[in-house]
Amino acid sequence: MINLDERYHSYLHSDKTFCIDGICEKVRGYGFQCDGESINGYYVVTDNWVMNYNLEEQFVGKEKLTNGSCE
Repeated sequence: MINLDERYHSYLHSDKTFCIDGICEKVRGYGFQCDGESINGYYVVTDNWVMNYNLEEQFVGKEKLTNGSCE
């Protein structure tokens, strides 16, 4: 299993930014995604985006945040 705390916790309490596709932003949170039966990926929330990954740690897409929620 991927250790999200090991990978992203340091972004929460520092000036470190998370960069992908030319977007560099502060990380606000992260967690696992599930389909109701099993964990199938994880997400990283930045100031303006939710970045989605599969369990092979491959980027699968991003969603724009509007007023603190996903569109």
